[in-house]
Amino acid sequence: MFALQLTDDIIVAGVDEAGRGPLAGDVFAAAVILDPKKPIAGLADSKTLKAQTRERLADQIRSNALSWSIASATVEEIDSLNILQATLLAMRRAVDGLHLAPQIALVDGNQPPRLTCEVRTIIKGDALFPAISAASILAKTARDHDLLLIHAQYPDYAFDLHKGYGTALHLERLKKFGPCPIHRRSFSPVKALLKQS
Repeated sequence: MFALQLTDDIIVAGVDEAGRGPLAGDVFAAAVILDPKKPIAGLADSKTLKAQTRERLADQIRSNALSWSIASATVEEIDSLNILQATLLAMRRAVDGLHLAPQIALVDGNQPPRLTCEVRTIIKGDALFPAISAASILAKTARDHDLLLIHAQYPDYAFDLHKGYGTALHLERLKKFGPCPIHRRSFSPVKALLKQS
């Protein structure tokens, strides 16, 4: 863990993604510039929070942050670019969507997106820096909402339950009904089924 001297006069954006691993749906990213004068209690890695807590914190982030932005890269972009490049693209779109230009972006993970400001990648940053925690919460809640809309379109796959991840239930429905338009064709289980058919 490196020493990072951040003072309140430096405009810092936290950046994180949601949905790199699933077999279906877009990958989402968020960028958040928190207001040092309006701290938000309870920020943590979105994966460690209950859904209800995430929703409550997402509302607080949207109300209290100096700037926030959510973006995505589509299933088609994931399949044509690869999931890493699509994730970095979503991150860049999220930062570009901020109405305040950050001086530094703290990015969860070890792969830096190409941004116009300084970038620091931080492994497990979503548990260490509140701005990255906030971004992880916005990205996760936005993706979960999107999967509920997809579930309404394709109810046979139970996207409301597994959110596109490769659970036993999802794989069973995938085998039964075949891939639908929002399945990632470049991902192994989907690719294997397409080869069989």
